[in-house]
Amino acid sequence: MNFKQLEAFIWVAELQSFTKASRQLYMSQPAVSFQIKALEENLQVSLFQRGDKKVILTEAGNLLYPEAKQLLRHYNRIKAGLDDIKGLKTGQMVVGSSTIPGEYLLPIMIGGFKEKYPGIRITLRVAGSGQVGRWVREREIDFGIIGAPVKWEETECSSWLKDYLILIVYPSHPWVKLNEVNLNDLKNETLILREQGSGTRRTLEQKFAEHDIALDKLPIGMELGSTRAVITAVEAKLGISIVSKYAASEAISLGKVREVKLKGVDMSRYLYQIRHKQGMAGYALEAFISYINDKKTSWDFPGL
Repeated sequence: MNFKQLEAFIWVAELQSFTKASRQLYMSQPAVSFQIKALEENLQVSLFQRGDKKVILTEAGNLLYPEAKQLLRHYNRIKAGLDDIKGLKTGQMVVGSSTIPGEYLLPIMIGGFKEKYPGIRITLRVAGSGQVGRWVREREIDFGIIGAPVKWEETECSSWLKDYLILIVYPSHPWVKLNEVNLNDLKNETLILREQGSGTRRTLEQKFAEHDIALDKLPIGMELGSTRAVITAVEAKLGISIVSKYAASEAISLGKVREVKLKGVDMSRYLYQIRHKQGMAGYALEAFISYINDKKTSWDFPGL
């Protein structure tokens, strides 16, 4: 019996799937099956009952599980300490992100982290906030940054970085000459929005509801799958939109779109970190989280 066998056993037990466990272990499914078979032969017991869609622990498996978890926890603590001593020369992690931090913030932060720890391999997966949350819940990724919090028993969210949603219009729009507009003025305009379920869309729905306005009752011209596409559509005079200031800052500086103030509306929001409560994080991941927490202040917008 070795720690690779115990780690494979724990992942299969918790995810009830050889396929999902193989993704977490960066191994092929046959390799995971081989580790479990070797462990069962060593202990001379069957640890899993195989079903059509999932596997479940046998009585022997249930007896082994808490002991194996404790052994592996001690092993990981020792290994993390050794990684610290080695200066994090090796390691890997999979980070998930919703589109705003995934396209505008994390690539630069990951670049800075890689300069400090070039041996750490980081894979960044970008999707909507809901999908990133599901990846964390299913343990398909190690850590996530999302635009709206999710509330699942298996996961925990914490606020990370403040973002600001701003109203943008094309440069020839009549509102450019105004200091500010009211939220109700949007009822007479064509809106271009992110798709249902995105963090930005969910935040907008909440902000509008606070002012007794149903977002889906407004004249929505288009729903697009990325903020870049939304900004491009505004540039093309297809409508107006409310997007993250992080996403729109470049287009504003180039004069492709213009920001118009919304009167009496707090459009700030937080981006959130999301983790699995029972995740087996290594030192590399903890170092990365510490790094992006230290660097987040450089992304604050002064005066907002």
